[in-house]
Order: sequence, then C-alpha cells, then structure tokens
Amino acid sequence: MLILSIDTSSADASVALLRGENALHAEGNLLHTIELASLPGGHASEQLLPTVASMLERNGLPRQSIELLAVASGPGSFTGLRVAVATVKGLAQAFGTPLVAVSVLKAVALAAKVEGRLLPVVDAQRKEVFFGEYVVKSESAVMQREGLAAFEDFARAVQRAEEFPPDCVLVTHDAKLAEALTSAMQDAQCKVLLVVRPSAVDYARIALARHLAGEHDDPSTLDANYLRRSDAEIFSAPRTAPKPGLPKE
Repeated sequence: MLILSIDTSSADASVALLRGENALHAEGNLLHTIELASLPGGHASEQLLPTVASMLERNGLPRQSIELLAVASGPGSFTGLRVAVATVKGLAQAFGTPLVAVSVLKAVALAAKVEGRLLPVVDAQRKEVFFGEYVVKSESAVMQREGLAAFEDFARAVQRAEEFPPDCVLVTHDAKLAEALTSAMQDAQCKVLLVVRPSAVDYARIALARHLAGEHDDPSTLDANYLRRSDAEIFSAPRTAPKPGLPKE
C-alpha cells in the first residue's frame, strides 16, 4: 500500500512516501519509508505541491497510485494546516483515495509510548498552549478533549488538580515548553515527558492503523483542527473580556 503523509502543522514541516502493509501485525503496523522530505520553515504553502510532485516523479509513481492519504490536521499553523488539508482533500476527491486526518495532539500523546491518562501540550505562541487529554492504551489513544488556554491558566489548573487528575503525565516535543511546565508545577504530582516531535512518518503510522480498522474521513466535510481563529479573524473582531476556566472542547 502506497501512503502519502503530510505534516505542515509547524515550521518543521515534512512529507513522506511510504509502503504499508494491508493487514495488522502483532509487532505493530509495518511501514517502509520510501522518501521523507523536509519543507523549508514557513514556506510549506509554496513548497508542498512541488515537493509531492517531485517525490512521486523521482520514485516513478503516478499520483493515482497513492492508496492512502494521511495528514496532520492540527492544531498548529493556520496557513500550513489549510494548505495541507486542501491538498489531501483535492487528491482524495480526484482519485477516490481513502483519507485519514490525525490530530497533532494525539500524535504527541502516542509519541510518549506510555499508557494512562496523558496531557499532550503544544506551544500555541502568544503565551498560550494547545492541550489535549487522552487515554492511551497500547497503540490507541482516545481523546477526552482538546483545547486552547493561556499557559499560566493551564499550568495552574494542572498543579491544583482542578480539572485534571493529580498524577497526570504531560507530554510535549518542545524542550523550552517542557522546561517551563516543569518550573511552573514544581509542587504538582504530575510529571513532564519530553518526546521527539512526530514527523510525517508517525502520522502515516497512526493513519494506517485507522485505515485498517475501517476508519476514514470524508474529504467533502473535513476541515483542519485549528482550535484558534486566523489572525485576520482575531484582529478584526471586537475585544471582549476573557472567559474564566479552560475550554472543554
């Protein structure tokens, strides 16, 4: 099975072509990476389609030979997510290719390779964080919620065990964010795990598991998981007082 996987959720964007097995295996989903390419920071919108076309051409593969599309659906860069999702939707509709979107926070949670109730956290800039709450068991991660919060509000809620279990595990791929979380929650029972940032290969692995389980996304209705509005919407909207507490969804 030929898989095209795209992650443009941050400046460390990547695209991968892989071969995956058509069945589940006891040792996990078997993947062979044909090619993994990095996209220049901040230029994913211009480089994505040419990169995909070049990868297919170098490997002698027509676009219609792709049998599964995987995409990091966010949260993350608004422009990067919009371009990636539009690209896979176009390919899925043009060639009837199955499509699987994968949450960035789910990928971060699974990167920890531990079981239990995990809180994946990603830097959202502007002193805010994207966060999730997942129950992880083996290779599966079930979302309880995802949201956006001010860093200080999130750290306070975790430390006081107001909305999260007192012994939860926070997971992030950002070393600076891991340091800030550890410093802000010195008295909390929870621990912070620093993991390797998921790449397009990791998103392909998660998408393949969903595909083999018969789970796909409808390209006609799929949208990126922005969690935060675009800058144009934010700066054009009238100012309102922030609501207390963390968002549930």
